[in-house]
Amino acid sequence: MSSKYIYNSWPLGNLPQEWQRPEPKLIRKLGYDWEDPRDIVEMFEEKIAKFAGSRFAVVTDSCSSALFLSLKYRNFQGIITIPRQTYVSVPMQILHSGASLAFKEEFWVGIYELFPTNIFDSAARFSRGMYVGNDALQVLSFQIKKRLPIGKGGAILTDSEEAYDWLKYASYDGRNLKTPYDSVDHVTQLGWHFYMTPEDAARGIWLMDQLPEDLPDTMSFENYPDLPTMNVFRDYEKEFNK
Repeated sequence: MSSKYIYNSWPLGNLPQEWQRPEPKLIRKLGYDWEDPRDIVEMFEEKIAKFAGSRFAVVTDSCSSALFLSLKYRNFQGIITIPRQTYVSVPMQILHSGASLAFKEEFWVGIYELFPTNIFDSAARFSRGMYVGNDALQVLSFQIKKRLPIGKGGAILTDSEEAYDWLKYASYDGRNLKTPYDSVDHVTQLGWHFYMTPEDAARGIWLMDQLPEDLPDTMSFENYPDLPTMNVFRDYEKEFNK
């Protein structure tokens, strides 16, 4: 299809080979193949979903982005209750999404629910068959200290095709990458710039092929401070207790 808008090739221009990240070529040597480098992202998503036991997976640039998108998809405007001891980004994403925040004492290991949204934070878990099912949205983390240490990245597990479509478009500026760049159907909805790069996805594929079978949870409530004692969250807790 002819177009006055020329979509830049990947990588842009004539980037010297020695400056390019090696992961895409590394996994091609392992037998993976693709035409468009962005296909690597979908290959990684399919690999994660099969590993986790969900129908779909949507990868993002971080677990925080995955959590925010999950909250926006649910469009939950009530009070979301989370453990007092967890990573600081979790309550922040709840508040950024427009919901209200409450804390409770919970002795969680690996995973917990953002109650009552049916969204699960399993940033500290990456194991075969880990998807909780029951139409949940379950977020993962690929930060450097996690079981799949890409360096930065996240994912959302789901069995819902509707959720998958919305999250997939929302994570990449609302764009449908299977349509021409200047097509009226190219941007399907408002979205965010939370996509995972092909290079990071290729690193994830490479790492997954080397994972051992035994993958214990990496963290629990004991690894985190008591968030309601922090000034930044104390005001929200006071507002909830009025």
